[in-house]
Amino acid sequence: MHQCSHHHVTEQNYGTAFAVGVSLNVIFVVIEAAYGVYGNSLALLADAGHNLSDVLGLLLAWAGYALGKIHPTQTRTYGLRSTTILAALLNALLLLLAVGGIAWEAIGRFASDSEVAAPTVIVVALIGVVINTVTALLFMKGRHDDINLRGAFLHMAADALLSLGVAIAGTVILYTSWQWIDPLMSLLIAVIIFVATLGLLRDSFELAVQSVPKHICIGDVEDYLAALPGVEAVHDLHVWAISTTETALTVHLVKSSIESDDALLRQIAHDLEHDFRISHSTIQIERDLNQTRCAQAEPGSL
Repeated sequence: MHQCSHHHVTEQNYGTAFAVGVSLNVIFVVIEAAYGVYGNSLALLADAGHNLSDVLGLLLAWAGYALGKIHPTQTRTYGLRSTTILAALLNALLLLLAVGGIAWEAIGRFASDSEVAAPTVIVVALIGVVINTVTALLFMKGRHDDINLRGAFLHMAADALLSLGVAIAGTVILYTSWQWIDPLMSLLIAVIIFVATLGLLRDSFELAVQSVPKHICIGDVEDYLAALPGVEAVHDLHVWAISTTETALTVHLVKSSIESDDALLRQIAHDLEHDFRISHSTIQIERDLNQTRCAQAEPGSL
């Protein structure tokens, strides 16, 4: 007997939030990059590069949000949801190249005699604090239920802190004339981007190879299934990500009694979604443990 459940949490429409967030950050990236050149501040340029990476992150999250609404077809039975995983993996690789460029330029600036326009740096960076904070607030409510929205929220919150760091560097230069603070802050921002990118690279790769999503302990899932009434054994348990926001599970349960299978399957589907955030579950009930073991031991058996 098989039971396939496809439960989806009711979502607020975040299309407008993504549109506003992307627009605000694109405008800010242009302003910050222009004033970074005008004010001779690599810290501003580095922060603009990081903000641009987060615009790409917002666009990826928005794409995943939109693609998740496309109906599956006979050839793409899950739709196009997994394209967000591939986009995140590519984005991580591109960001690593950008970090290398920022670090290379920053190291060269330590030997430069150029001066930073501290007042410009401070004003632009403070604008960034406001814009990134406003953008983060757009996704604050949804971050608890949607990994995509949580990522968008954390990126924007981190950017607000980074812009604050640039403003602090400008303030130090204004009162001390320590020009080396600017490339030092650039290197610090590059390190932060690098660390965040490694996390993105690791997580997107794990999802791409269908690893168990990190928010799920498969041991806990197996313990839950094994403790169900009448279940004698659990095998062929697989958990993987359909997209950056949805998780699927397949499992075989050995249960010799036939009473209340329908009710049990409904309970399992509910509990997997409620307790483990597994929204797509397929459960196969098998009646004979010995026959199952024999079938697994025979090469070519079905």
